[in-house]
Amino acid sequence: MIEVISLGAGVQSTVMALMAAEGELSPMPACAIFADTMFEPQGVYDHLNWLEKQVPYPVYRVSAGDIKDHHLKGIGTRSNNAFSTIPFYTEKGGLGRRQCTSNYKIDPIRKKLRDLLGLKPRQRAPKKTAVRQWLGISTDEAMRMKPSRDLWVENTWPLIDSRMSRQDCIKWFDKRYPGRTLAKSACIACPFHNDLMWRDMKKDDPQSFNEAVEFDKAIRNKGRNDGRQYVHRSCKPLDEVDFRSLEDLGQLNLFNNECEGMCGI
Repeated sequence: MIEVISLGAGVQSTVMALMAAEGELSPMPACAIFADTMFEPQGVYDHLNWLEKQVPYPVYRVSAGDIKDHHLKGIGTRSNNAFSTIPFYTEKGGLGRRQCTSNYKIDPIRKKLRDLLGLKPRQRAPKKTAVRQWLGISTDEAMRMKPSRDLWVENTWPLIDSRMSRQDCIKWFDKRYPGRTLAKSACIACPFHNDLMWRDMKKDDPQSFNEAVEFDKAIRNKGRNDGRQYVHRSCKPLDEVDFRSLEDLGQLNLFNNECEGMCGI
């Protein structure tokens, strides 16, 4: 049985990885796997570089390619380009079909798990559990717990078992690494960002925000059936959106719009 951490490099999975390294969670994982969309803020990669040095087990980085480049070039969509792998908002209303989590998070990790088991392409996987996959879901996100789609993979939730909330994770980290900031893992132009996250990005990471603005402009006419596409739910160009509304109304997003590779599953 192989114990593996599915590492999104956000708050919960980071703390879970560090707790395992300190022996607070057991058994010691064989490795952690980070699925890279190649469209995360630089701060996430800097944090991951740091985290790799804190744990005694290997951290593998896997990727299905550059999700930004693939979208703009029409790679990873159906041949008729009827939908995008990223679920953008459309001027006709609604949200596009979501495949990014599966294509760029779940599938690359699944491929790496097969490699760890020594399975060749198209070789049948074991009929019984061979991998225990640790997922960084905390008690305030318990509704996201779902079993693996593969019989040979058992999903586990060590933070749930330890009765730790997201805030508990932050307190645990701050106590041991005072002055260090945890990263928020998500694609730069993820359409599930809330206004508070967009405003923080615009203020604290203008380079990433400007990249999101340019990407938003580039996708405008990539859709066919539903008309023009937008990154923001208002269906306005990103650089024209007023991001004050959610915070001014006292509305906070429960999950802080991080992507640990479990959303949409």
